[in-house]
Amino acid sequence: MRCRLCQSKDGLLAGCSVDDRAYFACKNCYLISADKKHFLGRDKEKERYLTHQNGIQYEGYVKFLHRAIDPALEFLKKEMLGLDYGCGHVPTLSKLLAMKGFKCEDYDPFFVGHKLDKTFDFIFTTEVFEHFFYPDSEIKKIKALLKEKGLLVVMTERWRNLDQFSQWSYTRDLSHVSFFHSKTFGYICNNFGFSRIFDDDNRVIILRNN
Repeated sequence: MRCRLCQSKDGLLAGCSVDDRAYFACKNCYLISADKKHFLGRDKEKERYLTHQNGIQYEGYVKFLHRAIDPALEFLKKEMLGLDYGCGHVPTLSKLLAMKGFKCEDYDPFFVGHKLDKTFDFIFTTEVFEHFFYPDSEIKKIKALLKEKGLLVVMTERWRNLDQFSQWSYTRDLSHVSFFHSKTFGYICNNFGFSRIFDDDNRVIILRNN
């Protein structure tokens, strides 16, 4: 088995979580991955997403999205075009940005079609990275959609302590299969051509496409 981000086959540490799934922690890029035998099928994955209470009418969800939107605002300009990559079955972030005068299109592999035939000034991925079966190919796909100096806003809760991973509530969602550490984003910056321009050291990080 190889790490699904850095492709290293050395130093993968086996472990398990509260849900008894098998995991592998990479000592090279610090990604923790669920064994692919635990990947949900497409129908079950979609069914899980449909249970999410998305929509501008949900105050808690709106507040949650603002954790990514608010720090990004200082880097955005009104003439920019953005993309909400993985917007879910009720696109909401694009509506919140529109209320502030920013144009943002929607894409979701399950719910919202988009030709993805152009590049964008900024891309939001809120609670998306943890669902990537193959982070390497997904990050390359997203990078190809970004203009030079374009911004990538990532929202995904990061793991901190390997000893505590087995009890981490973030693993209880069976659609979560990839778990990132702050050092994982250091690897991503160094190997995918990004610069880190904002980091709350918890859940939100903003990268610039070099």
